[in-house]
Amino acid sequence: MNYTEARVYLDEVSKYGSVLGLESMRELLSRLGDPQDSLKFIHISGTNGKGSVLAYLSTILSGAGYRTGRYLSPTLFSYRERIQVDGAYIEKESLARHVTAIAEAAEDMKAKGLAGPTAFEIETALAFLYFQEKNCDIVTLEVGMGGALDATNVIRTPVLEVIASISMDHMDCLGDTLEKIARQKAGIIKPNTRVASAAQQPDAARVIAEVCGDNHCPCRTVDPAQITDVRYGCVSQSFSYKNWKDVTIHLAGSYQLLNAALALEAVEALREGGYALSDRQVYDGLANTVWRGRFTLLRTDPAVIIDGAHNPGAAQELRRSLELYFPGKKLHYIMGMFKDKDYEQVIRLTAPLAEHIITVETPNNPRALPAEALRDAVAQVNPSVEAAGSIPEAVQKTLDRADKEDAVIIFGSLSFLGEAEKAVQQGGKDHG
Repeated sequence: MNYTEARVYLDEVSKYGSVLGLESMRELLSRLGDPQDSLKFIHISGTNGKGSVLAYLSTILSGAGYRTGRYLSPTLFSYRERIQVDGAYIEKESLARHVTAIAEAAEDMKAKGLAGPTAFEIETALAFLYFQEKNCDIVTLEVGMGGALDATNVIRTPVLEVIASISMDHMDCLGDTLEKIARQKAGIIKPNTRVASAAQQPDAARVIAEVCGDNHCPCRTVDPAQITDVRYGCVSQSFSYKNWKDVTIHLAGSYQLLNAALALEAVEALREGGYALSDRQVYDGLANTVWRGRFTLLRTDPAVIIDGAHNPGAAQELRRSLELYFPGKKLHYIMGMFKDKDYEQVIRLTAPLAEHIITVETPNNPRALPAEALRDAVAQVNPSVEAAGSIPEAVQKTLDRADKEDAVIIFGSLSFLGEAEKAVQQGGKDHG
């Protein structure tokens, strides 16, 4: 099949949803020659911060001369964005060729009475085949959901597991307590490997320590008290952490200092494992990291921010960043959420700060919460709210309403932020 046909095939498979468990994934990969076994991985789980830490580490490793694969989800601007080598997206021809092979293996599985692979399993197999073909030295691999039963957890050759900040999310699949969720997230930890963890809430920290002990894994943990000399900013931020002095990053959001500190702990673990990463390469990698959709400033006058705050933990960090960067400013929101997220708690954390809120429905997704339902939920906390019929309409109305000293915050599900950014670039009156 060609690229268009491959995308149609993937879209068709995605209609069947996702299933946690590794049996189908192992069966599929076996038919494809187990490409994952020839690769080395940094496996990243957690609730919030996975993508940012992946971006920091992959940028550092690529800059240090390691051919580095990136596998991440969801994506904002292009389907091919989820599979990259040294920042370059998978080529259309490669995607089509590998999906053709995967589809044949999937049909053979079904012909023998086995369950067919899910879309995420197919995409993960596609990534492994591509990274093997590109002879990657290392792959930064982001978990899709949870960890223990996630399709990515078929790997047997990680050099490092990274556990980003854990909070309540996907409770219907992962468990209804922080301890249960942490056990799923820590399920990626393999025996005799190295682990780097964010500073966690006590229940999660206890689980990670227990799993690391059981698997004889040394664990480096972020110490927030050692983040000093902090200078916040929407365009550039800097801080010191332990022996790292005056680290500069260009990802905004108060939480990015913690994510960068976790990346530094991961760097130290990689160095202990024999990876050659000079101080200069680490400083440059952190400074050069770009990660769209995480408190990203799109324009000024008024300031327009997009942020993927789609669960309570991320919403808490978004609120903290808004209070830090825009004290006393009028805030205008555009919100879009999935119905299976704890959107009521996200609303409680963020809506009180807003001057006005416009809700949208994230397009082309069965999980999307209708704009009207989201509006009604917001109205319980902030009565200045309306529903828009489209994302461009919401952007136009908000930019028309906002003064140049105000701030516009477009947040919620990552799945609509790409379209929102295009609408911002194309619309809005001249406030200059």
